Amino acid sequence: MIKSFLDRNALALAMLVGVVGFPLFRHLTWMLPPLIFLMLFFTFCKINPMDLRLRTWHVVVLVVQLALGVGLYYGIMTIGDWILAMGYGQWAIGENDWQIIAQGLMLCILMPTATAAPIIAGKLGGSIQNLTSFTLLSNVATAVIVPLFFPMVNPSAGIEFVPAFWMILRKISPLLLGPFIAAWLLRILYNVHQRKKGTGKTFTLSKRWAVMPFYVWVVTLVILMADLTYTLIHQEYSYWTIGVLCIGSLITCLLQFGLGKWIGQCFPANTRGEDYHDVLINPDAAHYTMAQVSRITAGQAFGQKNTTLAIWMAQAYLVPIASLAPAAYIIWQNLFNSIQLSRAGRRGAPV
Repeated sequence: MIKSFLDRNALALAMLVGVVGFPLFRHLTWMLPPLIFLMLFFTFCKINPMDLRLRTWHVVVLVVQLALGVGLYYGIMTIGDWILAMGYGQWAIGENDWQIIAQGLMLCILMPTATAAPIIAGKLGGSIQNLTSFTLLSNVATAVIVPLFFPMVNPSAGIEFVPAFWMILRKISPLLLGPFIAAWLLRILYNVHQRKKGTGKTFTLSKRWAVMPFYVWVVTLVILMADLTYTLIHQEYSYWTIGVLCIGSLITCLLQFGLGKWIGQCFPANTRGEDYHDVLINPDAAHYTMAQVSRITAGQAFGQKNTTLAIWMAQAYLVPIASLAPAAYIIWQNLFNSIQLSRAGRRGAPV
C-alpha cells in the first residue's frame, strides 16, 4: 500500500522535498551529471540498439515542434510591438520584457526531449525503444537549430555556428551518448562471454535493476527543485514578467503534451521494438493497442523537456532571466507526469 502510494506520487513528493529542503539539497548540484548518466545507463541497458527505428510520428513531432517554437517567438514579438505601438500596457510590460517572454516561451518549445522521458514513458505503458530513438533525434536537431536560430533572436550574443554547435554537442554528448555507448558495450561483451562459455544466454537487465532509472530520476528532481527554489528566492524579477513566464510555460506544457498525444494516435508505430523484447522492456505497454502506446510515447516525446539544457542555453546565449520559463516548466511537466503516473497506477484508461 505505502510503496504503491509512493510510486504514484514520487515526482510530486520529490518536488516538495526539494522546495522545503533547498538550503541543504542545493549544495548537491555537482551530483546531477553522474546521476543523469547512471539513470540513462540503466534505461539503455533495457534496450537492444537494433530495436531503434525511425517512426512517422518522430518526423511529424519534430517538424511541428520546430515550426511552433519559431512561430511562437515571432508571434509574441509581433503582439508586443503592436501593444507598445498602440500605447497600451507600457506601465507593466515594456519592450525588453516582451523580448524576455518571447525567448523564454520559445525555449519551452524548442528544447529537446528530456533524457528521463523514456523512463516515464515506460512506466505509463509507452515504448521505451521508440522514445529513445526520438530522444537521440531531438537532441541532435537541437544542436543544429540553436546555433542557426539564436543569432537572429539575440544578435548581440555574437554566436558563431561552428563554436556554438560543438559547445552544445559537448554539453549533450556525455549525458546522452556516453551511457548509450556504455550500455551497448556491456551488452556486446556479455553476449560474447556467454557464447565463449557455450551458453545461449543473452544480456537482460533484471527486474530489480530495471526500476532503478525512475528512482534515480526522483533523487535528481529533488536537487533540481532545490536549485530552482534558491534561484527564485535570491533573484529580483519584474512580477509581471514572472507571472507571464510561469503561466505561459504552463500553457506550452499542456499544449505540447496534448499535441504529442494527438500526433501519436494519428501516426501510430507498427511495433514497440523487437517482439521478444516487449515483455521485458515494455511490460505495461502490453495492456494497450499500438495506437494507445504511440499516443503515450509521442506525448512524452513532445511534452517532457530537457529543462536543464534549456536553462543553460538561456543563460549562455539569450537574456538570462528568460531561463525562468524552462525553470517553471520543470514544475508543470513533473506535476503532469505525477498525475499520469497516479492514473496509470490505478490501471485506468491510457493516459
